[in-house]
Amino acid sequence: MTNRDTPRKPTEASRPNRSGHLGNPDHPDHPEDLRGRLIGLTGGIASGKSLAAEFFADLGVPVVDTDRISRDLVAPGGDCLAAIRQRFGATILDAQGQLDRAALRRRILADADERAALEAILHPAIRHEARRQSLEAAQLAPYVLVVVPLLAEAAIWPEYRSWLDEVVTVTAPLSARRERLLARPGLDAEQAEALIGAQVDDQVRGRISDHELDNGGDPEALRRQVRELDRRLRR
Repeated sequence: MTNRDTPRKPTEASRPNRSGHLGNPDHPDHPEDLRGRLIGLTGGIASGKSLAAEFFADLGVPVVDTDRISRDLVAPGGDCLAAIRQRFGATILDAQGQLDRAALRRRILADADERAALEAILHPAIRHEARRQSLEAAQLAPYVLVVVPLLAEAAIWPEYRSWLDEVVTVTAPLSARRERLLARPGLDAEQAEALIGAQVDDQVRGRISDHELDNGGDPEALRRQVRELDRRLRR
């Protein structure tokens, strides 16, 4: 586990220095009586974000998962499914009217414009609901973990930097991530490489990170790092 205590040089990607969201004059919409801090968790695909989040949850930390929010938004009756169908057509739905994730994934991996169109539909709705859930949970907890897989992307980070107090990045060697991806059903080597290549790398994630968790070893090693970081975040 790495703790980035050395102040980062100001860059376009880094967030402004602030003592926390409480009473922040730049963001007066934050509740003045908010108890807990809002901690972002990110990392590349198959780095182990979900496992790390599970370990935090085992310690009693409230977890707001933007992937879960996204699934709810595109479920039948969800707020975004109709807009996705209108933009991409009925071919991205299965026989039961549910989103065919594999078909949609193939389209957005093959065409950057299609990916941007999907993100324009989903990301504002995800961000709004994630912030709502986070602020609610932070009324009662010392900190809340907000899992945002694409947090370091140039189009996404500016929308979160104003209300996240710190960022944790989960890292893992590319070889391990490839192996984990290939173990997932329905993914071949070409699709795995495309998924990795569609995201920024760990160097970019490092620019916004305050803490790093190394998931290159066994799960228990990651659990120990999570326990140590949890102790520090509760201070």
